[in-house]
Amino acid sequence: MSAQMTTSFKDIFASEEQFQLATYKKMPIAAERGEGVWIYTSDGTKYLDLYGGHAVAGTGHCHPLVVAAIRSQAEKLLFYSNLVYSETRARAAEKLISISPNSLTKAFFCNSGTEANENAMRMARMHTGREKIITFSGGFHGRTADAISATFLGKYREIGKPNVPGHIEAEFGNINSVRDVVDETVAGIMLEPIQSMAGVRTANANFFRDLKTICDEHGIILIYDEVQTGVGRTGTWFFAGSAAGDGVVPDIVTLAKALGSGIPVGACLVSDRIAGSIKENDLGTTFGGGMIAMAAVEATLAAIEHDQMLTNVQAVESYLREQLKQIEQVVAVHGLGFLLGIEFAQKAAPIHQALLEEKVISGTSSNPNVLRLLPPLSLQREEVDVFISALTQVVQ
Repeated sequence: MSAQMTTSFKDIFASEEQFQLATYKKMPIAAERGEGVWIYTSDGTKYLDLYGGHAVAGTGHCHPLVVAAIRSQAEKLLFYSNLVYSETRARAAEKLISISPNSLTKAFFCNSGTEANENAMRMARMHTGREKIITFSGGFHGRTADAISATFLGKYREIGKPNVPGHIEAEFGNINSVRDVVDETVAGIMLEPIQSMAGVRTANANFFRDLKTICDEHGIILIYDEVQTGVGRTGTWFFAGSAAGDGVVPDIVTLAKALGSGIPVGACLVSDRIAGSIKENDLGTTFGGGMIAMAAVEATLAAIEHDQMLTNVQAVESYLREQLKQIEQVVAVHGLGFLLGIEFAQKAAPIHQALLEEKVISGTSSNPNVLRLLPPLSLQREEVDVFISALTQVVQ
């Protein structure tokens, strides 16, 4: 048995607390391995994972196709930069573009969602020659300088001070608030189509159509931050082009989280219109487009197709919503697909903690009454039943 398997939680806890800078408030478990929607801890306890490590484990933990692709690539070449061509990168880019809305024709690979959003805003500025970016109350776009300055959610923008200038706030879902601040100095409008961290907030489909109209009228670049909604989480490959957004396809879509099934990778999908204004050396990244990440991207998309996960998300979401109707303490269910916010009349944090004691991992949000679910796209009805049983016991 390996040393890791025999290390006690107490020792793991002590080591991390001593040598790692404090960031998140951690759950009192040490993840040792995963399979599908299940996490196994260092002491052998099994947890139902309905959070997926911040929506990252889209294909489930250690999907065999993804693991095999990473292993095969690691035996050949771990990394080389974009200074060389790569068959692995070429296949990943071609596959990603093939499942994207038709008007999105090129991909730029980076390392994370915040990088993708930073580069999307940069491309909007380069294309228009303008500087200002409109984003929305409740939106979260990352923790690097430009992205956190575009974030109008709770304390995050304060953490990022001094903020990058030129960021303007509008009210999510309120098209008149956009009209009040838009002018010919605005380069781009960026939004999360579903505001996850704000409590899984949604907007009417007309809002997205009206946004596109405003952008077209003023020569503004429309950017969808699909770091969480992308790669199948809403039951379609992307929110862009879906019925939930009245079929609107923006100029740029940003991706990360589930794109590599846990291998760090981000991407910007752009239209020919945007691509035509980007020259060599306008964008760059050392690790973006690396071979391990590209192998993971290609295998992730293949796994979703092979296991028919998009159909599964739609079917299991419907089942989950029906089961939640039986729990009287549930006030509402927000979101789409496997990005759901369960609203309670009371605070969700105690429910989150009690579920953890019942061996179910969930998430909270900036809305104190909303519990977030971001499970792997492979979640089945039987596992929903496990969750519903635990939730029923907890709330009663």
